[in-house]
Amino acid sequence: MAAPKVLLVDDNEAIRSSLTWLLEHHGFEVVAAANVNEALNLINTQKFDVLLSDLHMPNPGDGLTVVSAMRNSNPRAVTLIFSGYPDMKEAASAILLQADEILVKPMNPDTLIRIIRDRLNREKRPTRVVESVASVLEQNTNATIQDWLLRVELEPDIITVPLDYEKRTSYLPKMFHDLVHRLRHPLPLGTRAKPSAEAAHHGRTRRKQGYSAAMMVEESRMLQVSIFQTLQNNLLKIDFSLLLVGVMAIADEVDSQLAQQMAAYILESKVDDLPTQA
Repeated sequence: MAAPKVLLVDDNEAIRSSLTWLLEHHGFEVVAAANVNEALNLINTQKFDVLLSDLHMPNPGDGLTVVSAMRNSNPRAVTLIFSGYPDMKEAASAILLQADEILVKPMNPDTLIRIIRDRLNREKRPTRVVESVASVLEQNTNATIQDWLLRVELEPDIITVPLDYEKRTSYLPKMFHDLVHRLRHPLPLGTRAKPSAEAAHHGRTRRKQGYSAAMMVEESRMLQVSIFQTLQNNLLKIDFSLLLVGVMAIADEVDSQLAQQMAAYILESKVDDLPTQA
């Protein structure tokens, strides 16, 4: 039988050398990477049975990026994360959505080998389906709108304008379409979002409906909360390596559309204040 192939990822050269020797001494084939980029290149070009990665390299959570990439490329690989913080065992629920187990440094060598072999010998897990932020948001558009509407209705002292369902939510399907498109066709960070005629129309409409500027800002804030709640509810499905970029894109797109809505709202206000022509 071929030796199980291990991808070892750690930015500490001494640790890489000692663990490589240990694993090879116990019959494993080892490929080592010193940083996240090296690890991602290896994952994209080779097949591995085991990932053993440091969590901090040097940034917190670097190991999760590697684990997420391994889950996508080699979904049946055993994924183990090393952490130098003993309290990680008690604060690891999010991490365990991605990794099979968290190992606290320093670890007894025999224990490490036993854990790897036990994991390899277990019945193979079904492949975990990983989805993009865009897909999750697209699939849960209606549920997110309902969540948002409930939040609005629970704040009658803030959103004081009574509207029926259609008038309250009519602009949201197009906004979600724009969000999904933005996620699937990302813009460089700092790039101004594309102008939206629908956003401008919504700003004018809210002005005519009697909204104050503060109400529009609050509605937008509640929308972001509802979107992020949807992502939280579907965390098991989401590719962690794309989550942060997706969250930043969502926030930027919602804020950009709010800015366009407010510009149209203010322009409509000025038109309202013009003297009536004889």
